[in-house]
Order: sequence, then C-alpha cells, then structure tokens
Amino acid sequence: MTLEQLRIFIAVAEQQHVTRAAGELNLTQSATSAAIAALEARYDVKLFDRIGRGIVLTEAGREFLGEARAVVSRAKAAAQALDDLAGLKRGALSVAASQTVGNYWLPPRLLAFRQSYPAIALQVSIANTEQVADAVHDGRADLGVVEGEVDDPALSATRIGGDTLAIVVGSRHPWATQSRIAASKLTSTGWVLRERGSGTRALFEAALKRFDIALADLDIRLELPSNEALRAAVEQSDCATAISDLVAAPSLAAGTLHRVRLDLPGRSFTLLRHKEHTASKAVTAMIEALRKE
Repeated sequence: MTLEQLRIFIAVAEQQHVTRAAGELNLTQSATSAAIAALEARYDVKLFDRIGRGIVLTEAGREFLGEARAVVSRAKAAAQALDDLAGLKRGALSVAASQTVGNYWLPPRLLAFRQSYPAIALQVSIANTEQVADAVHDGRADLGVVEGEVDDPALSATRIGGDTLAIVVGSRHPWATQSRIAASKLTSTGWVLRERGSGTRALFEAALKRFDIALADLDIRLELPSNEALRAAVEQSDCATAISDLVAAPSLAAGTLHRVRLDLPGRSFTLLRHKEHTASKAVTAMIEALRKE
C-alpha cells in the first residue's frame, strides 16, 4: 500500500466518480482505476460499488476512508515539519473560503501574501460556509475564511475584515425608484436567495428575525448556489435579493442593480483553524497577514 494509492482512494471516495477524481489529481482515468483495483485485489476487499456511471463506497470502503485520511494526514504533517525547517523557503498552504470572501475580499490579500512568500504554494478552494468549516475540521484545508457563523468547538474563530448585507433589485422592480423601504415591505415581493448553509443566507435570516419576519413569510421564487448567479437573476427579473455589498458593488456602479436602504447588520469575516492541528510557519504567516487587515 502506498501513499499515492491512499490519496487516489480518498479522492475517488470524495468525488464518487473516477473521472472527476482523476482530473482533480491530474492523473489518467486508467491510472486512477488501476490504483483502486490494486488495493481491492491486494486485500481481497471491495471498496466501491459501481452503480451506473457512478460509484459509492461499500461498508468496508467507508470504514477504510477514515484510516486512509489519518495516514495521509500524518504524512502531510511529516512533510510540513521538514518544510518548517526551511524557514518558509518552501512549503504549501491550503485555504478554503466561502463565496463572498473567496471571490471578492480574499484574492488581493492572497496575492500580497504570495508576493511576500513566493516559494509557498497556495491551494485555494471556494464553497459555502458549512463546507469550508467541514474542510478545516477534516484537515482538507489548513485555514478557512467565511462570512457565516460557525458552531464547531474543534475550530478556533478569529474575526477579520467584514462587509454589509444589501437589499438590491433590478430596473424592472417597483422598488427601483425608491431609496428606502420599511421592513414590512419585505413580504410584498418575490425573492431570489442563496442556498441554505451559505453565510449570506444565514445573515439575512437573522435580519428577518429582528424585524419579526419568518422566512416562510417571504415569496422565495428561487435558491441559487453562487453570488454571481444570484446577481444575474435579479438584474433580469422583478425579484429582490440580499447579498454582500462587495458582490453588489460592480452592478450598482453599472446601474444594473439598485440598492434599497434598510437597516441591516454588518458582519465580520471569520478565520477558522483547527485547534488541535499544529500551525506551520506558512499557516502562522498567513494568519498574521490576514489579521493585519
């Protein structure tokens, strides 16, 4: 059994698809399939069931996945120890970010970090707040930066940066000619919102509670998994949405969206790290850089 076989097994298990896992690992599909087949043949155990074009873990595969992740994690820790000895002259750092942070706030800060530490390889992934927290908890990311609240006692949370929630509509909406609305008007229009699990959605739901409005009171026409899709949908419809002012800014400047003033809360972004994972020098340097912001 090799570390490469374990990494391939983990990727296939997480993707539940050999081709997608091969693409993620920059391997051929045949090499990926051969690694799984070698593991199954060597130990005479079936790790996956093939269902149609997809695959799912067997009971043995599910039990083995935790062990495989633990071994790969230890190997990563060993490599990290050697990287630390080099004093940031080489190394790697994985950062997971929720969508608003990852697409709008974080990129220039990552670029500044890379300019200061050009030998540190950065791997960046973008998902929603819950998925980012899970990645940090499971050790798939060294750091997470999210705009939502995270309730996980295994993770440390540090406030950094921030934005403000904005109610915006397109030019076809009746509110497009109004500068401010009363909270009671929120139930009188259709809405396009981010999916459950996103920080933007959670913040909007918290704001509704302050106005004694239940989410069920709103006419939710559509839920979308990205800020860009949300913005495009509202620009071309008579619905409203609640998004970060960072996301809305380009469309507001172009005149394709109109902001309706309402007293909504601001929020801080949150830097996540696993409490029990030793921070490498690269992780510490990134934390210090983001805290300055």
